[in-house]
Amino acid sequence: MRESANLAILFADIAGSTRLYEKHGDARAREVTSRCIDLLARMTKENLGRVVKTIGDEVMCTFPTADNAGDAAVRMQEEVEAQAMDMGLQLQIRVGFHYGEVIQEGGDVFGDAVNLAARMAAQAKADQIITTGETVEAMNPIHRAASRVLITTQVKGKKKPVQICEITWGEKDQVTVMGGPAVQMPVENVKVRAEVSYQDKVVEVNEEMGSVTLGRGKNNHFIVPDAMASRLHARVEFRRGRIYIVDLSANGTYVISPAGEKAFIHRDEMVMSGEGAIGLGREITLDDPLAVRFSSFG
Repeated sequence: MRESANLAILFADIAGSTRLYEKHGDARAREVTSRCIDLLARMTKENLGRVVKTIGDEVMCTFPTADNAGDAAVRMQEEVEAQAMDMGLQLQIRVGFHYGEVIQEGGDVFGDAVNLAARMAAQAKADQIITTGETVEAMNPIHRAASRVLITTQVKGKKKPVQICEITWGEKDQVTVMGGPAVQMPVENVKVRAEVSYQDKVVEVNEEMGSVTLGRGKNNHFIVPDAMASRLHARVEFRRGRIYIVDLSANGTYVISPAGEKAFIHRDEMVMSGEGAIGLGREITLDDPLAVRFSSFG
């Protein structure tokens, strides 16, 4: 039976798979690629998706929403990177997706959205997640905050130029408040700031220095070398007279206060008040060497 539906179509494939076979031999490379494809299928199912087909070292999946696809894409990248570290291999994937109307028939999907998703995957390089600006607009604020526009260009088969975006990784007005309710005061009367520190480095986040990033990647303000941390894990930012911590990770962010009060956020944000410590992907103690410390003022 043929029917139409709005779905996110995602393609993920192993980058440089030929190199794996040349370097490690057929048996070892086949084992690694099969393990990787199984992992991609598992990440798909865990994020409410369906594997449509596997073609060699590529999987094609569908998801009910753009957010589900974005969550799955980030998890795929994080888990493949962790698996590569465990096996001591250079294993990387490329991911591309698009959300739009498709035709479903006989377990397969067809249509312009499928073609555009495949073109996004072709644009992706190793370790990248590529999607369209139209898809980013359909995603939640956390995903939108972790996206950046690469280029607006003409794509074959499309009359209008397409905005091509990257979803960074491992980078509601209802918020959780740690340390008691936040005081509602006019922004102009509040000089809010926070000191964020890790090892010997201290950075103040305030109205001028709007945010800092935390994670395992070398481009972060605070680089925490923990396998549980995502490459772009979290962001501490000044916004509307408050200090927030925004989680962008696969494993979530843990916060503990000196009084032992604990909080956990995952793809969400929380107002920071008082002082305490932040754990990337794992629970920490105040004196843990991998803890990022914070103190907020104002």
